[in-house]
Amino acid sequence: MTNRVKNKLIISNLVHRPVRSLLTILAIAVEVAMILSLVGVSYGTLDESARRARGVGADILVRPPGSSVIGLSMAPLSDKLLPLLLKVPHVTAGTGTLVQPLSGLDTITGIDSEQFTAMSGGFRFVHGGPLQDEYDVIVDEYYAREHHVRVGDQLNLINRHWKVAGIFESGKLARLCVKLSTLQSLTGSEHHLSQIFLKVEDPRRAPEIVHSLKQMLPDYPIYTMEEFTSLLTVSSVGLLKNFIGVVIGIATAVGFIVVFMAMYTAVLERTRDIGILKALGADSFLIVDLLFREATALALVGSGLGILLTYGAQWIINNVLPNSLKQETVYRWWPIAAGVAVFGALIGSVLPAIKAAKKDPIEALAYE
Repeated sequence: MTNRVKNKLIISNLVHRPVRSLLTILAIAVEVAMILSLVGVSYGTLDESARRARGVGADILVRPPGSSVIGLSMAPLSDKLLPLLLKVPHVTAGTGTLVQPLSGLDTITGIDSEQFTAMSGGFRFVHGGPLQDEYDVIVDEYYAREHHVRVGDQLNLINRHWKVAGIFESGKLARLCVKLSTLQSLTGSEHHLSQIFLKVEDPRRAPEIVHSLKQMLPDYPIYTMEEFTSLLTVSSVGLLKNFIGVVIGIATAVGFIVVFMAMYTAVLERTRDIGILKALGADSFLIVDLLFREATALALVGSGLGILLTYGAQWIINNVLPNSLKQETVYRWWPIAAGVAVFGALIGSVLPAIKAAKKDPIEALAYE
């Protein structure tokens, strides 16, 4: 039997049972969309964090002992450390920030406006201006758009009412910023910082200065900004990498179950068809080949639909929840997600294919 005839048989079988075929394709599409959306959110969120870090204009980042790349330690830095670091040769400017978690993935960052402006050039405001009063807050464009915030509005954060003083261009440090001293007082973190940014006179000497700082502060994670942003990748963040692996495993199991049920039902429904093929001289290999081809076709069509669904999920995340999450299109994961779907489909069709291959042609022809 030629490949053309085989393909015509597969297409006719899928078209003959449209509801089951469409449901199987949809289930596989959801599986693929789940993988690609998770990967896209992971890459997008980490890349956005790296972009904000680069926007600070610093060359070196000092973090508390025990902190990870994406998390801060429960033992924050003393603000007395900043004056000491500013005395290090070739360090020209520096500032410390305090990061306080809010609900969900949101955080609020306390800054010293003068230090931050001296180091980074300050924020570029599209509306309003910098922090003035004790309970002023400035927000970036994404946050303002998502929460429909305007200059002069009141925000309830950390059980306090804050007045929106300005809206700045996104991509620098944080989404929400308040005065450092105010946030320290409200959170009981007087004289403490979450991290320190340093600027040096020649960025090319940053690795050399980091080496000196590590000798002075051996227990502190200290990075050049280039090194720090390079670590904000899925492969470098072990917990996130493991989580993606778990999701891929679950998605493969889902694909296996869906295709197994579809193909097992198909074998039962096509008992007479299989009997006719065997009576005409078809061997077991041909029966298995036909079922494997059908499972692969379902997986590939489902993968294509899953990629389209990913774009829908990306639009929703980037336009409805841009402050919390950011999703990118990671093209190199398309074949990986499709491969996972095809693998799950082929594994799911093994037992039904074996059952079909073992059918006796006489019994199959007598099947009602």
